[in-house]
Amino acid sequence: MRLVGAAGMSATLRQAPPSPKCLRALTVSSGWIQLAIRPATEIILEMKTDGNSFRGRGAAGNLPNRFEKLSLERDPEWHDAESVGPATQFFKDATSSIINYNDSPDVGFDASVNPYRGCEHGCAYCYARPTHEYLGFSAGLDFETKIMVKENAPALLRRELAAPHWKPQVLAMSGVTDCYQPVERRLKITRGCLEVLAEFRNPVGIVTKNHLVTRDVDFLSELARHRAAVVFISVTTLDSSIAEAMEPRASLPAHRLAAIETLARAGVPVGVLVAPVVPGLTDHETPSILAAAGKAGARFAGYVVLRLPWAVRPLFEDWLTRHAPGQKEKVLNRIRALRDGKLNETKFGSRMSGEGLFAEQIAQMFEVARRRAGFGERGPELSIAAFRRPAGAQLELFGER
Repeated sequence: MRLVGAAGMSATLRQAPPSPKCLRALTVSSGWIQLAIRPATEIILEMKTDGNSFRGRGAAGNLPNRFEKLSLERDPEWHDAESVGPATQFFKDATSSIINYNDSPDVGFDASVNPYRGCEHGCAYCYARPTHEYLGFSAGLDFETKIMVKENAPALLRRELAAPHWKPQVLAMSGVTDCYQPVERRLKITRGCLEVLAEFRNPVGIVTKNHLVTRDVDFLSELARHRAAVVFISVTTLDSSIAEAMEPRASLPAHRLAAIETLARAGVPVGVLVAPVVPGLTDHETPSILAAAGKAGARFAGYVVLRLPWAVRPLFEDWLTRHAPGQKEKVLNRIRALRDGKLNETKFGSRMSGEGLFAEQIAQMFEVARRRAGFGERGPELSIAAFRRPAGAQLELFGER
């Protein structure tokens, strides 16, 4: 069954045609005809592209959403010369709360704040891509081109910190998507949240791949005076050509090292997170990354091995086909060696580091490089001792000031 879009683009429906009673809706959106169909057949996640890439994008297309009932595939007769690279769209997220909680035993935090859903950095390997499927989007290009923006995040954060039931604790930022992705430069939502955190002196831990974090050194320094701030700069590779392809809109490695230097000079506790370690592609760089980060001023370090949950697996396989075809099988085989013959492992603990001989080698290499760079075994302990509820915070919340 072929679907023809409003702009002349066509696609193929990859399931048996539904009976009339299954057809629920027909809408036209962004040049595609989209159908909502119930019930659905199972869709096998499979990435098929023509080998071309969009400049500045990590994914080359959209995978089927595992919760949706229909899969669209571009018609083979469509010419890429007629395609235009997708522009980023931003949507208001009318969420009514901003602090999220989790009970995962291996993520290192219990509560987090995410000003954005989706991430324009477009990292090909991002474990958060499947979260976009809960919104009805694809984990592919949609994840990096359809960004949900929580404009009222600072106000929501103020309300939740001022509430009597709030128990001061460390809040993580970028627990899902990067809070310093490109649009933050203009919208300043993360900065607004940091201003609130500084006012309440509530501790925060940030992970980012973007030099933009240095813009907020004023609030971070203020929090650091109360042992209430720590920043991890994530560095995957020092090879700018790999970084440009794999993390197309994140800061280049040299700029991330410069961010470490700026934060350290301002007295903000800063470390480096080698994440993800891509076996067979970037794992050998761990000693160099730690040495460079230590020279820049980092004082602690960590690492996380590549994870490929759900749609991330075919997306990353496609990225390897397009950008590192000669290393693709080596990388995938190394991942399988870490994951008991699979390309992903969901078991708590081992999902972050892997198991087996190669996992042990990565851990040993990291440990030797950590000691050589002079890093301590763990980062600083953040404190809630200085937490306060500013006078009038509750009154301001209800418009009584």
